[in-house]
Amino acid sequence: MSQTNTNPASNAVSRNPATGELIATYAFQNPAEVERLLEDNASAYRLWRATPMAERVATYRRLADAMRQDAENLAGLITAEMGKTIAAARAEVAKCAATIDWIADNGPAILADEPVSVDGDDQVHVSYLPVGSILAVMPWNFPLWQVIRASGPIMLSGNGFILKHAPNVMGAAYAMQRLHEIAGFPAGLFANLNADNDTVAHVIDDPRVAAITLTGSMRAGSAVAALAGKALKKSLLELGGADAFVVLADANIDLAVKAAIEARFQNAGQVCLAAKRFIVEKSIAAEFTEKFVAAAKSLKTGNPLDASNNLGPMARGDLRDELHNQVQRTLDAGASLLLGGHKIDGPGNFYAPTVLADVKPGMAAFDEETFGPVAAITVAEDAEHAIELANTSDYGLGGSLWTSDVARAQRIARRMETGGVFINGFPATNARIPVGGVKKSGYGRELSHFGLREFTNAQAVWAKFVG
Repeated sequence: MSQTNTNPASNAVSRNPATGELIATYAFQNPAEVERLLEDNASAYRLWRATPMAERVATYRRLADAMRQDAENLAGLITAEMGKTIAAARAEVAKCAATIDWIADNGPAILADEPVSVDGDDQVHVSYLPVGSILAVMPWNFPLWQVIRASGPIMLSGNGFILKHAPNVMGAAYAMQRLHEIAGFPAGLFANLNADNDTVAHVIDDPRVAAITLTGSMRAGSAVAALAGKALKKSLLELGGADAFVVLADANIDLAVKAAIEARFQNAGQVCLAAKRFIVEKSIAAEFTEKFVAAAKSLKTGNPLDASNNLGPMARGDLRDELHNQVQRTLDAGASLLLGGHKIDGPGNFYAPTVLADVKPGMAAFDEETFGPVAAITVAEDAEHAIELANTSDYGLGGSLWTSDVARAQRIARRMETGGVFINGFPATNARIPVGGVKKSGYGRELSHFGLREFTNAQAVWAKFVG
């Protein structure tokens, strides 16, 4: 799919973040190509919505098979385009295939007509019907997983899917399109939109597009939601977060530290659901901090193809610059630097594992989403103060709560203003569990039965029998 046009204003550019080397350029589609994409997707949707569920499921199972057969190539592509370690890339491919299996196994029952009891002899049921072509604006940090967790429920329920992927992972986008073709989906049902923002706005407004889902920044979500609202179309937004990792005084500190390291530094810290603010009760703060810094210091950053490395590069140079600016502003506001805090010299977008202490509300690392390998530690006076600090955020995606008293933690969880709470664990995604946020982390839910029904028309059918 690489094109010869080298004008950056008219191309998506894929560049290896570990070396800086150009991988490929992908020319933006022109207006005629976009029109053909929309028409082909609409035609494929009309065919697909009439396809029996059993055939849809069989097609999805072939997609999982195709992903497993091509797993090593897909993992290598992920690592090359966005810098994920090769082990994590392989795990992402496996997770995609497993999620497709779950959707194929459970989707038909979740999407089946649902009977409703009413008084008398009337017969009532709710049908979950497709609504049309769905535009999905997806991020680069999980180039395949983010797509599958959106496309699986959307397409199994009978809709068309138009992918607007991040420009730096267009290789992954076209790989996904190819896999859907191999699996036997109708031509054009899974479509790649490679275009600039003005074209995306035009597509949102197009009557052939029924709804929009976006995972990305708060700024992007606000813009897309405004366009969708103006066109009276549904939108689903997952806008990231500043997840709190709360460690109470009775927690197992060693287990909490081990989980905290993975929760913050997985994927070089480039995870929406990653723990970012570590809020620790005062009585154990010194021990937790000492052990956390020692563990972070042992992390090895380098070539993501080298299995001995824990962290690869950040996906883009501008993202590394932004993260470093957040670190500097946090230090300027009075925080302490315990580890890292600098770009790593040499080729690629590497940033040193960083730990900041004495972080308080009003500082960048507390208030903003830090999308990179930077951990912010905040000390709470007691458990009540810890929960107050956790909720002191514009975001509300996920959160962790560490304590030996699970019953107490379950009560506390109801007070946490997040879409998910993980007790003695850290935020993760699973096909069976809904994922999404509150406050400025967005709205709507993906995965589980919520996700399978999110882009359907819950049509009530009420039949009265007359003689």
